[in-house]
Formats: sequence, structure tokens, C-alpha cells
Amino acid sequence: MPAILEIGGPVPLTARRLAEAAHAGQAVRLYPDALERIRASHGVVARLASSGARIYGVTTGLGAVVDTKLDATDTDVQRRVVMARAVGVGAFATDEQVRAIMLARLAGFAVGTAGISVAVVEAYLALLNAGIVPQVPLTGSLGEADLVPLAHIASVLLGGGRATLDGELLSGADALARAGLVPPKLGLKDGLALVSSNAASCGLGALVVADAERAMAALVAAASLSFEAQRANLLPLRADVVALHPVPGQAGIASEMLGLLQRGALDRPDAARLLHDPLSFRCTPSVLGCALDAIGSATRAVELELAMSDDNPAVLADPDRIVGTASFDTTHLTMAFETLGLALSRVAALSGARIMQLMSSGNSGLSRFLTPRPDGRSGLAPLQKTVAALVAGIGHDAMPMAAWVMPVADGIEDYATMAVPVVEKTGAIVERLQLLAAAELMTAAQAIDLRPGLVLGDGTSLHRTLVRSLTAFLDEDRSLAGDLDALHDAIRADAFCDVRKRLFGPASTAGLDPDADALETEDP
Repeated sequence: MPAILEIGGPVPLTARRLAEAAHAGQAVRLYPDALERIRASHGVVARLASSGARIYGVTTGLGAVVDTKLDATDTDVQRRVVMARAVGVGAFATDEQVRAIMLARLAGFAVGTAGISVAVVEAYLALLNAGIVPQVPLTGSLGEADLVPLAHIASVLLGGGRATLDGELLSGADALARAGLVPPKLGLKDGLALVSSNAASCGLGALVVADAERAMAALVAAASLSFEAQRANLLPLRADVVALHPVPGQAGIASEMLGLLQRGALDRPDAARLLHDPLSFRCTPSVLGCALDAIGSATRAVELELAMSDDNPAVLADPDRIVGTASFDTTHLTMAFETLGLALSRVAALSGARIMQLMSSGNSGLSRFLTPRPDGRSGLAPLQKTVAALVAGIGHDAMPMAAWVMPVADGIEDYATMAVPVVEKTGAIVERLQLLAAAELMTAAQAIDLRPGLVLGDGTSLHRTLVRSLTAFLDEDRSLAGDLDALHDAIRADAFCDVRKRLFGPASTAGLDPDADALETEDP
């Protein structure tokens, strides 16, 4: 990863790149052309305001008070825009989430339609690069511009609010002073530009799709290990069978799994124990494929937001115009994340079912609950309750948000997407799904070890070795909480993505690329 992330240049900012930079706390700068676009749009605001033009949020009030005329020369107007909207409640965003939101807003500034001044943008950039992390409560945005969370960030920029610096909680003023920064003076459209954006849902969404890719890499590994443990029939993975019903994403998943299973005993003719396995095995490529396709759609929705203007009003430099928009509407992004959550709930149902099937002696042919001592010991039986709880929680969070919300702003704002809570609940689904993948990895490894003499595929052998480096074979009953945590940490640290890169080349992504062709694998 380059030492500095450059925003607003010829290379588009991707969701994955944003997530990496937010996670690493990477230094950021704006491309020179982006600064010129910002300077030009601010010049338009200055010229039109001085001509007496009616400009929403500059010479008029906001929302229902748009009918109130304001004095654009009043230096406190834009400060009040920020401070009045810092009314969030609930859990605070993590440091990584705050950085992601700020990166998304900087990407919006770089488009050059916000009308913000270069000085304020540079102050925002300095706040991020100084390592100051504003405290941002996440409840308060309705999804038609994330005014509330962005106002909490902007309030620290102005010396208000609270923030952490080097792990210490400080007032915004003290954090700025300690970092050698001073609050910028706001003018014209600066305050409105700081808060009127979808940067919270966009930045959080970038983190969620990156985590979903990690989950998918672990789930493909877990499913492949489960196929080894079950001695499942590989026909549903074969290219000619997949071609009969080529649903989106299915070919990529099937090819990936065949690649992991190559050169193992299960890849030989007539190696399967059963002609027909349970549906949780046979439907794996199609269900995981749907999730893969949904990750691609959510990623594209985030990247559309990162590349486009969501400002209202938008400032156009050629010719000088300021236009009212509804570009802040995030219905497309909200629907993409609702779909992703629903797709992942199907993945969870299959993963949970495979775990239960492997623990059932009647289906797997192994000892009940995969204990090597069937004398009343529990084996993996207690893990079933955790698995059931994870699947239930995922199913609950996958329920769509209501399309109707309470009208606000004296009825002017009578529709909202609720994008931030939708992205948040999808993130909760992904977190539980990673834990579920950890449970399946553990279960499959235990089942494999109860079948002595198995010759695993090249990829499944590497994944089993990775699992066994983190959790030992369960011989005597013990707490498995630490094992699950270790596997979950490995998933979040890209360990299973790294195995994929080792097998399929350094160009492979963290998780499958939904837009890539199927991997080239031997397919007898």
C-alpha cells in the first residue's frame, strides 16, 4: 500500500482502498486538480452571493425555514449550521469508522461541487492526518444526507465536541491545540458543505463490503472443508453442471471450491459417500454465488457515491450555477445493502445446516457431535447453540427497514432511506457471519480429523493447517470460546484471503471478485 492515499486524482477511490486506508490510519492528500475544482466551485458561491442571488443554505434557511432570508455576510451562520445538527445519540463509531466517513467526505469535496473553501478542506484534511478522531454517535441520520454524524465531526474541526488523540479523550478544542491546529473560520457555504453529504453511509458501507469479502473467503474455505469432511459429491461444482443453471456468482464459487479440492482424494471419480448430499451441501455454490453477486452490487453502490456529487445545492463552475438537487437520496445504496443482508442470511442458513449435518452421526457417519469419546462427553454439541443463536441473529437483522419513516422538518422531509442504520445492521450480519464461518471451520476440521488417512486437496490442506494452528483437535471437552475468537481474528486479519492469494496468485482479491471470470481449474 502506498505511503500516502491520494484522493481526487485520475485513479478512482475504490471501496476496498478506502477501507484499507481507514484501517491503517493512512496519511491522505488531495490531488492538485481536486483542489482547483474546489477553489473554482467556492468562487462561484462567492460571486453569486455577492450578486444577491438566492442560494439555499447560504442566503436562505435550511429545510422548512427555506423561506427565511439570511445575511450571507453573517460569519456565524455556517457555524450554527454545524453545531445545531450535532444531536446524535447512541453508540459511538469506532476510530476506523470515523476515518472511513472522513475519507468519504474528502472524496466528495474532491468532486468539486460542494462550494466549500479550500482553507476548510485543508483543515479537515489536517484533522484526519493529525490522528484526531471525533466522537461520532451513529443514531440520528435518516439517510437523506448524513447531517448528524457529519456535524459531530465538523464540530470538532471547529473546536467543539469531543475527540480522542493518541487514545486520550479530550475536548475538541484541546485535541486541536495538542495537535497544533486551529479551527478554521467558516464562510458562505462551508458549514453546509461539511454536513450535507452521504459520507457516513458511504464510508461505513466501504468497511462493510470489505468485511463481507473477508467473510466470503472464510466461508468458501469452510464449505470446502465441510465437503472434505462429509466426503460430499462434487458434481454440483463441475463446470458443465453449473452451466445448466448459471445464476450470478455461482461459477466463481464453484470454480474456487474445485480449485481448493484439486489433487485430493475427493476429486477422484466415485469418491463421494452419497449420490445426493443434503441441500446445504448441494446448494452451496448457488447460494454463495448470490451473496457474491450482492457484495458486488453493494460495492458498486458505494463506489458510485465516492465518485459522484451528493451535494445540495450543487455548485457548477461552468457556467456559474448553483442548483437544487436530490442527489443526497441513497435509495440505490440502501437497497443494495438490504439485498446483501438478505443474501448473507441465506449463506448463514446453509453454513449452520452443514455444521449440524456434520455433527449428526446418521448423516456424516461419524460419532455423534464429533466427539472421539462417545461415552457421554459433549464433543461439539454445545457449539450448536451458539451456531443457532448466530443464525437467528442474522435472520433478524436481515429483515428490511420500513419504507416509511416519520416526516420531519415540518413535513418537508417526508421520505428517508435510513441508509446508515441499514448499513449498520448489514455490518452486524457480516460480523456474525464471520463468527459462523469460524464455527464451521472448527467443525469441519474436527470431522476431517475423525476420518484418518484422508488425502485433502491442495487448498483444503492449507486451510486445515491454518485452522489447526489456531485451534487444537477436541479430544476432551473444553471451552471453545478462545478457539472461536482465534479463528475470528484470523478471518479479520485476512488469513484466509492470504491462502487464496498463495494458491491462485498475488493478483487475487481478498475474497472472490464478483466481476471476475471463474478461476482456471482442472475439471475432469
